[in-house]
Amino acid sequence: MDNIAGTKSSLTWATHLSVVILVLLWLIPTIGLFVSSFRDRDQISASGWWEAPFPVELTARGRTSSEATQDGEIFVVTGNIYEDPEAQSFFPDGGGDVVAFGTRGAAPAEFAAGTEADLGDGETLRVDRDGSYRYTSPEDPGDRGQRVYFAAQSPPSFTLDNYEQVLTADNMTQAFVNTLTVTIPATIIPVLIAAFAAYALAWMDFPGRGLLIAMVVGLLVVPLQLALVPMLNLHNRIGIGQSFMGIWFAHTAFGMPLAVYLLRNYMVGLPRDIIESAKVDGATDFELFVRIVLPLSLPALAAFSIFQFLWTWNDLLIAKVFLPSDDASKVMTVKIADDLLGSRGGDWGILATAAFVSIAVPLVVFFSMQRFLVRGLLAGSVK
Repeated sequence: MDNIAGTKSSLTWATHLSVVILVLLWLIPTIGLFVSSFRDRDQISASGWWEAPFPVELTARGRTSSEATQDGEIFVVTGNIYEDPEAQSFFPDGGGDVVAFGTRGAAPAEFAAGTEADLGDGETLRVDRDGSYRYTSPEDPGDRGQRVYFAAQSPPSFTLDNYEQVLTADNMTQAFVNTLTVTIPATIIPVLIAAFAAYALAWMDFPGRGLLIAMVVGLLVVPLQLALVPMLNLHNRIGIGQSFMGIWFAHTAFGMPLAVYLLRNYMVGLPRDIIESAKVDGATDFELFVRIVLPLSLPALAAFSIFQFLWTWNDLLIAKVFLPSDDASKVMTVKIADDLLGSRGGDWGILATAAFVSIAVPLVVFFSMQRFLVRGLLAGSVK
């Protein structure tokens, strides 16, 4: 009975479940990125984003005070480890309960909090859960206190410092403008060129058309990394090496096969009666393209524009190769990778914040044009 018109398929639940799973697979990483953008690097390294509302156990270090009082034959130093400036740098908002402590970086949690640790040579150290300590030594400890490593519970902390650092970085506004300068032309140029080529491959008869279509399909699987050095050498010879014009041409060349393939498949599926009626009425190929084919191909044009915009906006490799390395020419991805993350990229808080800031514009473009994306992707699938 499932094939009878008007009846509901028994596999509807499977469709709904698949949609929910796909939405969750896309939404969960985005939520994690958003939550991590408000946390500092230490807490991100210590726990996952789903544990952000709970205390985190962090390892820190500090020194005891150098002011000792003599009690018989021993010298006693007392205080609170959280009063040490070095320890405060690990817990700017105040630390929680100390779980364990030690005197070696290799074993920062060697002793449980509240126990009396024998350090040898008559020295002892006790660190309580509230951070207070008592250090004893048979000799005057001198000007430097005893090194103390400890593990303590850090309360959940959320801050806007990451966003302030990213948004107020030097020349970040210029990097945003440069990204738009690269992305907008690199999206419009291949769309315009590919639209003409797709019309020719779809509705014009000429020798070698089938071979050209096969070449376009073949270019879809060619890695762009193979063409980076030859294309840069060509740009240098013609005088546009490492410039905005050069990167426009590079993105145009790399995006052209997909654009031609997508648009050609859509244009082939347009009603033949409309095209033939216009030709009977005396319309030229250019008039057909501008007045009939181009307006009807808007969904496919918008679908590719979304792909090209997202790819160009998030690009790092091509920008590193085809743009100058000076600060005035950097796009946002290069600015974030070179200036904010450093050579090792270990500042996870800045990385999450920068990623979330950089996807703001692509998200707006995607959601505003998603209806065209769906229609464009279905182009040519049904006759």
